[in-house]
Parts: sequence; C-alpha cells; structure tokens
Amino acid sequence: MKKKLLEPNLPRGFEDIFGKSLAIQKKIINIIEENFLKYGYQEIKTSPFEYSNNIGAFLADDLNNTSGDVFTFDDKDKKISLRYDLSAPLSRFVSSKYLDLAFPFRRFQISEVFRNETSKTGRGRYRSFIQADFDQIFSGKVPSQANSELCQVVQDALFQMGLKKNQFQINIFNRKIIEGLLNDLKITDDVQRFKVLRSIDKYDRIEKNFEDLLREERIDPVSGDKISGANLSDDQVSSILEFIKTKDLNDLKAKFKNNLQIEGFNELDEILEILSYKNYSDQVKIDPTRVRGLNYYDSYVLETTVNFKIKNKQNKLVELGSIASGGAYSQLCSRFKGGNNFEGTGCSFGVSRITYLMLQLDQLKVNEINPIIICPMNKNFLSYANEIASKLRENNINCEIYSDTEKNLGKQLTFANKKGNPLACIIGDNEFKERSITIKNLLAIKGENNQFKIQIENLIDEIKKLI
Repeated sequence: MKKKLLEPNLPRGFEDIFGKSLAIQKKIINIIEENFLKYGYQEIKTSPFEYSNNIGAFLADDLNNTSGDVFTFDDKDKKISLRYDLSAPLSRFVSSKYLDLAFPFRRFQISEVFRNETSKTGRGRYRSFIQADFDQIFSGKVPSQANSELCQVVQDALFQMGLKKNQFQINIFNRKIIEGLLNDLKITDDVQRFKVLRSIDKYDRIEKNFEDLLREERIDPVSGDKISGANLSDDQVSSILEFIKTKDLNDLKAKFKNNLQIEGFNELDEILEILSYKNYSDQVKIDPTRVRGLNYYDSYVLETTVNFKIKNKQNKLVELGSIASGGAYSQLCSRFKGGNNFEGTGCSFGVSRITYLMLQLDQLKVNEINPIIICPMNKNFLSYANEIASKLRENNINCEIYSDTEKNLGKQLTFANKKGNPLACIIGDNEFKERSITIKNLLAIKGENNQFKIQIENLIDEIKKLI
C-alpha cells in the first residue's frame, strides 16, 4: 500500500517567518527593548502555560464560554492554558514574588501569546503572535506620571521605527467616565454592562451596526452570525450614542459630571499636563470609544492606531487595528494571595502587527547580513577554504563554505545568487597553488568589472572595502 504523503500546511492563524520579514521583526524588537531599558524597565520571562483559573477570563467575548478564545488542555486533575497576553501572568508573578521585588516594580517582557480565534469574518486573525509589554506595579494607587509614561515610551519607539507624526495617533480615555454613564443610566446588570462596554470597544469597526449591539442583536454582515445585544431601552441607546459622539473633552465635562466621571476627567487632565512638558501631547487624542477589550482595565486606557489603511493578504485595503495599547488596572493582582495591595499600569506593542505594517510601508531599513560564500572547486581545496573561512570569522565577517565540491562553479554561483550572498571567494587550481583568492561581487551592476584576484594576506582589507 502506497504511503499517503502529508500536506505541508500550517493550521489557520499561524505562520512561518523568515528572510526580510524576520529581519524587520528582529529590528522592531531591538528598538522596543532599547526604549524599555532607557526608561528603566527590567526584563522578566514567564511560563507560556498557566493554570486556567490563574490566567482569568478577561479576554472572553462570551460570558457563557469564558475560555472559548483560549487554548486550554487537561493536565491530570487540573486545566492549564496557553497565555493569551502577558499581563495576566504578570499578576501571578508579582503576587508570588512580591517579597523579592522593589516597588514600584518596572518590568518588560517580549514573548509569544496565543489566542484561539474562531472568527468567521475572514479578517485573517493571528492565533499566535508576539507582544512586547511594559508595566509598572505599585503597592497602592498608580500615579499620573506612570500612566503618562505609557504614551512617552510608545511615541519614542514608533518614531525610532520611522513612523511619522501624521501616520499614527494615541487615543486615550478613562473607563471611570463610561462606568459613571452606565450608573446614571441604571444599567446595573453585570452581563448588560459587559455587553455595552464590549460594544463601545468595537464602535470604530462596526459603526453602521453599532446600535444593533446595544439593542436586541446584531447580524454580522460577512458571516451571518447572530450576536446577542444588551437589550437597552431607546433612551439608554440615545444617551450612549450622544456620549461616544462627543469628542471634545470640555464638551464631555459639561455634559457628564457625576462623581465617578469627575474623578476620571481629573485623571485625564493630570496625564495631559505631564504629556505637554515635551510635546508628547501632540500625538494624543481624547476618544470616548476607547475602553479596551480586556476586562481588567478599570480607569486610564490608551490605543495607538495608524491613520491609513493597509492591504491584507487578499490585497484589500483594511483597518489595521491597534498597534500599541494598554491602561491601568487595580484588581488584577488582588485575585491572588499576597496581591491585595498592588495596582498597575502597562502597555503592549503588537510586534507581529507592527512587522506586517512596516513591511508594507518600507520605512524601516534593515541590513540583511548575508554571508560571503567560499566556493572550492575541488575537495582537495577544502583545507584552504577552511583557512579562508577562519580568517573571515576571526574578523567578524560572516561566511559559509559551499560543501558540495562536486558541483561546478556555475551551480555554486546560482545557489549564491538565489540566497543573496554578496560576495564569492572562488578557489580553483591556480588560486590553490598561488595561495590567492578570486573575489566575485555578486551584487555588482551588470556590465561592471565585478571580479578580481588577491593574495590571501590582503583578504580582510579587500573584503572590508566591499561590504
């Protein structure tokens, strides 16, 4: 019976990355990490798996299936889950190690996270992606300086990546203002409040069908799925619409002023004042629709968006979504023993999403350092090829030896051109006898004199002139 061959496919939502994409991603990570260190953050690494109870259900869209968007597995008598973000594991880390930490505790982590996305809308959501998080944890209330710093780090990193002022903005708000509105509207049921907040968070993506989510149900125009609404009255819907369409901060203060809302406005004012010290407020915009999808945020929130559409994998122009977002949380650690007094604020860069963006913009330049290839034309020349390779590597010049000496020079150079090797060091009979090397510039313009012979003692000087 003939063995059936496997299809070399990945599960949906996952991808391999190599070449220029990987080089861009690594540069983005280096820029982000450099800025974290500049601001005094310390790196930690947490486990990719957590006990399911510990990781929490902050991602859930459906309160009847709180683990539906999380990869969960049986582990003997308990369930364990792959982390869906880096903040929930941080709360467990702080609560278990708080006696060893100095507070405020500044941490960063750049790692992969996993979400069991089940969307049928064809938006090509990632189920595995890299986030770069930075947080400050306090043994008490989070100061405005710490919240302001989120915007500062985001701006510094994005400008360093080559984004221009007119290409992105940081949208900020305070959930206390929205919570105060729900209190005034007598929306006290936890499920209703949850659905209203999730609906507001999606406003910029589903503006045409937004009211349906506040009422009985919304039918997704792409998948046809029915999404149950919050069942609000006409007056409640009207009040929420008036709220989210009021973009000016002074107008919001004039219309909405119960005690909780005043507290939220005062916190925003303090943040804006600090951001004005060095023009960081230029990139910041007040937006009452920003509440963040993760449910542990309970006051200040921010979302960074780009001011243009990008092409998806089907070559259609779409909204990219948030590229760096976060906010303040006061209850995340209190779920654990030892975590009662800790509050925090933090932000996450979507590294995978930013990589996709930068590949399209082509504004972030990377030096892809492909190795020099050494081409021995006979197996007897391998000892000389290894001598050349050692000299290059001792001088921090990357190189590789083409190991199959049965292949002729044409095939070796075809391989080098396909791979992108910049130079070839060719060793034939004469080069071996004379202890010389023929250098071929594989990146030279066609028609140029791209080949010359040198003695081995001149190798390093000549190579450095070309790379």
